[in-house]
Amino acid sequence: MEHNGVHFKHNPKDDWSPSSWRSKPVKQEVLYSDRVAADSSIKKLETLPPIVTPLEIIKLRHALQDVALGKAFLLQGGDCAELFSYCESDAIDSKIKLLLQMSLVLIWGSNKPVVRIARMAGQYAKPRSSPVEKTSDGRQIPSFRGDILNGFEPENREVRPERLVDAYLHSAATLNYVRGQLASGIADLHNPFDWGLGHVRDPSLQSKYHRIVSSITDSLRFMHTVGADTAGQLQTVDLYTSHEGLVLEYEQAMTRRLRHPANYYTSSEQAARLRRRSSLPIEGDGKGWYNVSAHFVWIGDRTRQLDGAHVEFFRGLENQLWRVTSW
Repeated sequence: MEHNGVHFKHNPKDDWSPSSWRSKPVKQEVLYSDRVAADSSIKKLETLPPIVTPLEIIKLRHALQDVALGKAFLLQGGDCAELFSYCESDAIDSKIKLLLQMSLVLIWGSNKPVVRIARMAGQYAKPRSSPVEKTSDGRQIPSFRGDILNGFEPENREVRPERLVDAYLHSAATLNYVRGQLASGIADLHNPFDWGLGHVRDPSLQSKYHRIVSSITDSLRFMHTVGADTAGQLQTVDLYTSHEGLVLEYEQAMTRRLRHPANYYTSSEQAARLRRRSSLPIEGDGKGWYNVSAHFVWIGDRTRQLDGAHVEFFRGLENQLWRVTSW
């Protein structure tokens, strides 16, 4: 197809499936010593409920389209390698508040909406340059590849397939707590001083932030006084989760064929344009393949080979922004 004189070519989807990546070269491959146990964990994952919903995934996809068009700003933050031990209330609260503080400053400075994506509730895999490393006493041991596969302690470096299910459980628990905190008002813009600045040591930065918050508070007080306080729109925010889709067996097990939500298209007009121009039409049953392990999953630098397994897997997912176009 062509847009503004530029030709685009999509890979055909008729040969894609959640397992078609297995026919491609795999980087960062995981080798389990107990294949039976690995298959058992994967089968268990396939039966567990989705962590996120298609409605949320498509809502983020539309928001990222606004980011691509310069209408909004993207803020993504979190851990390079999330640990299972981070699944506790204080640690999660700190990350939520930090993202809220950063987005508040960005909104104030750019006068644009901010799309908030946390590298949280699933960022348990860690890519490595080498499958092995040496200890201080010269021993060679497997590299730490994230809690989804093995432990950081040298004695826990064997890859254990039961960690795949543990990763799901910790992801679900983390996001469940995040949802509860947002519903309980942790993001209420009427109380931004509750977010704290304990991580900021520079007095000048603290002062600048407090001036911004004070100005917002004064504005909200004025709106309330004149009867224009839109409190219902200021008590919570959308906070999406993300992680690198590194362990493809886990991601495949968390990919389901689900019905497209009502917000799949932003308008009936856009739907008609997409059907006319796209070489990837919507399937007749009104369903698509959704990775329900997180709202947004991405390909890392070590696994972005165009002829590789990760690109093959990702190209069929509804989560990805490239499927959204605006002509």
